Amino acid sequence: MYAITGITGKVGGAVARTLLAAGQPVRAVVRDAARARSWAERGCEVVTADMDDETALTAAFAGAQGVFILPPSDFDPSPGFPEARAVIDAVRGALQSAAPGKVVCLSTIGAQATEINLLTQRTLMEQALQDLPMPVTFLRPGWFMENAAWDVAPARDTGVIPSFLKPLHKAVPMVATADVGRVAAQLLQQTWSGVRVVELEGPQRVSPNDLAAAFAQVLGRSVCAEVVLRETWGELFRSQGTTDPLPRMRMLDGFNEGFIAFESDEADIVKGEVELETVLRGLVSQAA
Repeated sequence: MYAITGITGKVGGAVARTLLAAGQPVRAVVRDAARARSWAERGCEVVTADMDDETALTAAFAGAQGVFILPPSDFDPSPGFPEARAVIDAVRGALQSAAPGKVVCLSTIGAQATEINLLTQRTLMEQALQDLPMPVTFLRPGWFMENAAWDVAPARDTGVIPSFLKPLHKAVPMVATADVGRVAAQLLQQTWSGVRVVELEGPQRVSPNDLAAAFAQVLGRSVCAEVVLRETWGELFRSQGTTDPLPRMRMLDGFNEGFIAFESDEADIVKGEVELETVLRGLVSQAA
């Protein structure tokens, strides 16, 4: 049996669907059992646990052949990441106590970076789970293609998408959440020892100009990308409700400056199957 956290989201849902398609039993670990009704109808066992509740997580992970950890994302963390640290402590304690057969933990591109940024939450999780007694895989995907959901309205309505990534011709690793979940499920079913890192991107790297061109193809209208000046970021993010915009700004700087990147040689990076245009067509359809 595989215990899956985050099953009500895109990545966790893709993990569960892949495992169920392979005939594997799944335990859905959720905060609210009502939200997992559809998974229960598919034959999943449903247990409730908050990600910062070590006791509940221990019970949820007990007897599992494998566990998928999807840490909650905090886009406006407090200084020192106390919220993430509470989750990390609970997850580590639960895994030590429950002793599942193996663990796959969703991390991120650039988790090895030493500069503090929004993704440091994943760095801290990796550091905490490094010395667990069971086999552990950290899955580090690139930038999620689904982040382009923010760009659907401006692309459709104005033909201009704002880009925090620059220069506009620079391609970065991007990947669809469907690929992330599928690969995570495949990793869970593998046998390995110790700690390993698996880095994952889509079929091709994507620049802001590529993203605009893909939107143009999907929408049937001219679309271009336009750089958002960095000196405007702080005020912009605060206007959107962010208390401290610096972690997010440093994350974006990391992609632009190169300290958030893959560690592996390109030949060793796993390639996804889902094309950018497929994801965009889905996002545009949902927005409509």
